[in-house]
Amino acid sequence: MDSLTDPWYSLDWFSPTVLNGFTWERPLFLYCICLIPLLFVIRWVARYYLNQKLPVALIKSDLKNSPFTLVRFIPEIALSLVLALILVALARPQRTNEKVEQWTEGIDIMIALDISQSMQIEDFKPNRLEAAKEVARDFIKGRKQDRIGLVVFSGDAFSLAPLTTDYDLLQSYLNDISFEMIESRGTAIGSALAVVTNRMRESESKSKVCILISDGDNTAGNIDPITSAELAAAYNIKLYTIVVGKEGMVPFGKDFFGRPQMVENSIDETTMRKIAELGSGEFFRVTDNEALKNVFKRIDQYEKAEIKENRFKDTSDFYFIYLKWAIAFFLLWLLLKSSFLSNVLQD
Repeated sequence: MDSLTDPWYSLDWFSPTVLNGFTWERPLFLYCICLIPLLFVIRWVARYYLNQKLPVALIKSDLKNSPFTLVRFIPEIALSLVLALILVALARPQRTNEKVEQWTEGIDIMIALDISQSMQIEDFKPNRLEAAKEVARDFIKGRKQDRIGLVVFSGDAFSLAPLTTDYDLLQSYLNDISFEMIESRGTAIGSALAVVTNRMRESESKSKVCILISDGDNTAGNIDPITSAELAAAYNIKLYTIVVGKEGMVPFGKDFFGRPQMVENSIDETTMRKIAELGSGEFFRVTDNEALKNVFKRIDQYEKAEIKENRFKDTSDFYFIYLKWAIAFFLLWLLLKSSFLSNVLQD
């Protein structure tokens, strides 16, 4: 049984485990317990010199020592326990149970992923798209309480997953992303940003973020990327842009003999930089898998939801336990004072 639920007369209240488990509101009174013996010494000295003395003539044979004579100290012991228990009660033994409630105001995050044919280039392992999907998976795993959505685009753009906290569903959608999802060819960055804005414009989140991953060339769509970025910024959407890939000759597929085919690749950094600037975000250029992972780690650190907490303290007092013991010993002391144990000659 928990000692803190024991009845007040249980001796468990004096066990070291229980006493050490208390916090003391006024611990100075505990140190005063050491002064109780001094109080009795002063009392004995005062009585010795101030009380009236009655001379009695006894022969030496009449003076006998017996252990039974020690029982006359029982009232004094009872009184000292009364004082000690009162001091313990004055020290206010307490138990405090602290409860902490934490919550976060989640961030809304849209990941816009380029699935155009150029994302098949193999300067990343196994290719640009698969590398981007892998870091996106890890990014989603590290988020908590945030709503995340997915937009895919090539020659056109559409919302693959709305904002949700169902991270398992998002992982499933990521696994299903392929180059065949959109028939029209090209890279419609402006359309992708327009879809992101449409998904997030009614969001009431204090922080709205878009992570745009592409090889950087806007070659399709009817909406200018800069215009889309300005519209997103009007809805307070922060834009991070990530350009993946190397410029120059890069491996793309294999020839008849299984050897890598090299193709010329160019990247438009200017547009992606401008989009990030308009969206008060940051532009990143990555050329390998490790650099891409590091960029997502940085964004993950930038966009941390604010953790708030409430602390509740439930404090219980136990001074009344020791006060009841003090009253019990006080009544015992009064009883003993009226018995044969009291030294009537001294009192």
